Amino acid sequence: MFRCEIVPVVETKFDSLPLSSALLGVIQELGYTQPTPIQAASIPTLVAGTDLIGQSKTGSGKTAAFALSILERISLPLRETQALILCPTRELSAQITREFRTLGRKHPGFTVTGLVGGQPRKAQRDALARGTHVVVGTPGRVLDHLQKRSLETHRILTLVLDEADRMLDMGFGPDVETIIGELPKSRQTVLFSATIPELITDICNTHMQNPVRVRIQEPKEASVGIRQLRLISRPDEKFHSLCWLLNKFPHNSAIIFCNLKKTVIEITNKLEKAGLSVGRLDGDLEQFHRDQILARFRNQSVRLLVATDVAGRGIDVEGLDLVVNYELPKQTDIYVHRIGRTGRAGSTGVAISLISRNDEKRIRELESSAGVELEVLEKGPVNRSDAGTLLRPLAHPCAMQTILISGGRKDKVRAGDILGALTGDAGRIAGTDVGMIEIQDKLTYVAVARSVSRQAVQRLNNGRIKGKRFRATLVETQEIDEEKAEADSRKKKSINSRASRSR
Repeated sequence: MFRCEIVPVVETKFDSLPLSSALLGVIQELGYTQPTPIQAASIPTLVAGTDLIGQSKTGSGKTAAFALSILERISLPLRETQALILCPTRELSAQITREFRTLGRKHPGFTVTGLVGGQPRKAQRDALARGTHVVVGTPGRVLDHLQKRSLETHRILTLVLDEADRMLDMGFGPDVETIIGELPKSRQTVLFSATIPELITDICNTHMQNPVRVRIQEPKEASVGIRQLRLISRPDEKFHSLCWLLNKFPHNSAIIFCNLKKTVIEITNKLEKAGLSVGRLDGDLEQFHRDQILARFRNQSVRLLVATDVAGRGIDVEGLDLVVNYELPKQTDIYVHRIGRTGRAGSTGVAISLISRNDEKRIRELESSAGVELEVLEKGPVNRSDAGTLLRPLAHPCAMQTILISGGRKDKVRAGDILGALTGDAGRIAGTDVGMIEIQDKLTYVAVARSVSRQAVQRLNNGRIKGKRFRATLVETQEIDEEKAEADSRKKKSINSRASRSR
């Protein structure tokens, strides 16, 4: 079928790879000196335009591998779509889009557009009409734009199927096939996947031309960065066990994974009532609220995230110390992706699974797949009434709060502009009180020290950014206002409905 090149872990430097001085300059500014194994192995093949099948674990640096290679080959004067990246979730799409913008910041006029559900189609159509070099999206929304002829494909040189195994697991196979059928035959096709099941083999046979397969031979000690444990807990003691874990394992930030949305909501409500800084992420949330909670989690104004597997891929958070599997996932590869949120880029982390006594077979499968034996945690007698006592030491507000600004990348807003507005003569906020600044297309999230957050909001509302006025609000207040507005809207609809029936 295809030739297979097993690439061992080797040491090399970025400047030995076929990348331009502009890209090498960005890499240096970001503080990267040595490419990851998947980057070192795949970038030369990708820059050469050859089809590639890349197999490596999550957190291996594959996004930068294909992003750098696409940026190396892109024609900036040609304002047409030249690369299409398909991925399974909105969150992963947003992460890839951010990485393209970061790596492409020395490419004058470079544009990348995200096409995902939960966001207005008109804004996406307008971005495509203005011209964009790279499109990153989920299969459903990309297919929608193809069918409406708002996405032109005749200039596409590279197609990337990222996390292909997950896309197929989620039922996107037919959409992916339809999209591929709309693309030029003479293109480069790139596929990245943690596993290569039979369905992916079929895609490779059908749609790729003599691909090189790069599989990183991970050293046995590759997983030592993640300490993996398990704790047996009865169903009626599970929340108490979670409280005990959060108390026993100190953390700056943690993700708690559940299989069901109702479990996410239940746990979030309980932790909120105990005074913890917590947010939820599940499929019922609108895209605006997903983006908002992820921004707050990334900038550490929320410490705990309770999530379904919508967050299993596409979340890249620095300093994530702890992952808890409140419920075991049904598939082994999902377990691998869940725990891969911690212990990234050489850091260490802890992953703990709450299990029942009936889960021993599943645990053996997970241990075999992960290549590690899960440590057994022992806990003393359970007194469910002391859950509050266990959580009380954790119930303190985050040092940071998030400000939402009503302007973004499309308003030409840059991080330096916002920092200047806050710390300049008009703002007079100390630079050390300003944290992560995350600029999206039409909105910006800024982390500031809680002690100066209201002062910062006032300064931004009274001042100007790039000569323009933008509205600034604390996110917590914004969420309350939106919930009130939604409640008022439902109440109004109910009154109108009753009035209509009475007529």
